[in-house]
Amino acid sequence: MRNYVFGGSFYPANGAEASGTAAKLIHGASIEMRDLKSAAAYVVPHAGYVYSGATAAHTYKAMMVNKEFDSIDTIVIVGPNHTGLGEPVSVSMEDWNSPVGIAKNDVKLSKAIASHSGISIDEDAHQEEHSIEVQLPFLLGFASGKKFCFICMGDQNMQTSIDVAIAIETEARKLKRNVIVLASSDMNHYESESITISKDARVMAPLKKLDYKAFNAVRMEIGQSSCGYGPITVAAVFAKDNGCDRGVLLKYDTSATASKDSSSVVGYASFAFVRDEAKKRELNRLFRN
Repeated sequence: MRNYVFGGSFYPANGAEASGTAAKLIHGASIEMRDLKSAAAYVVPHAGYVYSGATAAHTYKAMMVNKEFDSIDTIVIVGPNHTGLGEPVSVSMEDWNSPVGIAKNDVKLSKAIASHSGISIDEDAHQEEHSIEVQLPFLLGFASGKKFCFICMGDQNMQTSIDVAIAIETEARKLKRNVIVLASSDMNHYESESITISKDARVMAPLKKLDYKAFNAVRMEIGQSSCGYGPITVAAVFAKDNGCDRGVLLKYDTSATASKDSSSVVGYASFAFVRDEAKKRELNRLFRN
């Protein structure tokens, strides 16, 4: 079992305090439910809760109003590798302990995903990585009955991201798992708030159309520094393959809201990648046939 590392720094180490904080943040999030009833993937930030917790909560509130959430078997969380440890794309096979409980690994699906070329079973990449761990106090508050896959990406180039999305989709269908993909990423890093807002707006525009190729092209052109651009690409590819046609920006903020320092900030965005419910019904019909 992987034990939590960042309780007491990024989020509270006390279980009751961690779950209470997450629940309070979700309660305070405001979303338009009308557009969010059918979603296949999400984007969520991963900084300390004092900085990005309110933005992250919008992702989870949207997930909770997804009409299909009760039928979801497994949540696949894909995060970036900040440490450089481990394999280029690393799948954990362990259950993950947190202050609020244990996130159970979907071992069969994890192993199947890791059977694809370029993807490895590896725990080293996860040991000191925060991007996935900080999501668990939110998720275990309302999704404790689900299973999880944990994927850490050091190699985030576009083709690798497409390959990871295909691996998730292919193996989920083989195992008859209903899954959603959760991409963990912050947005632009350590520039002024005005520059960060401008750069983030430019890369988020193509995400609203699920244009992951334009997202990657614009990001490179302007030097926008999302740390989890690979996981975001995985989520967008997976969403398009599952009938989604647009991304809904749920919340955008910067660290200046908490720090009061606008000279050097990090941007945070919460997205849901959604589809019309009729498209979901048609996909289900094709899948059954």
